[in-house]
Amino acid sequence: MGKIELPHSQIYYYPDFFDSVTSDKLFILLHGEIEWRQDYITLFGKTHLQPRLTAWYADEGLTYTYSNITMYPHGWINCLEEIKNKVESFVQVKFNSVLLNYYRHGKDSMGWHSDNEPELGKNPLIASVSLGGQRRFMLKARDKKNSLKSEISLSHGSLLVMGGETQHYWLHQIPKTSKVVEPRINLTFRFIKSSING
Repeated sequence: MGKIELPHSQIYYYPDFFDSVTSDKLFILLHGEIEWRQDYITLFGKTHLQPRLTAWYADEGLTYTYSNITMYPHGWINCLEEIKNKVESFVQVKFNSVLLNYYRHGKDSMGWHSDNEPELGKNPLIASVSLGGQRRFMLKARDKKNSLKSEISLSHGSLLVMGGETQHYWLHQIPKTSKVVEPRINLTFRFIKSSING
């Protein structure tokens, strides 16, 4: 598909980044080898389990904090390095960390947010690989006066790249769905500039 045309953004989508055979193999490996966890999160004064499983793999000592959750890194494993090397070669950027999300079914989701944590720097480049069931990826402007929206169906083996000013001007989410969907694993590769504990 290529570039997604939204102002103040650099968003690119490549639906067939990995072929189907490779995508199937990687999903099985990640499902079985990643050390998944489910954290509690507090929103609007209420605490509940996050509606997905997560994992954080990174170079030694690189922690990552979001929504008052600090994640300490697991070391790189072979299947993650295989994916990381191909993504780095394609986007010509080096990454030192990856946040993984495992959406087990349609009730698992990710709410509206931007990837703007201090550790990521001013204009982070984030490369997101999707494996497994197809899910809706929705974008809307941070400015409530701006009604522009966009939506992409993230397919098995796809790559989504967000860079430039995207995180300053746009929010994104993976909404819940009542439809029957296959499990999905998402990997968002990042470069952490510094570790901030909190």
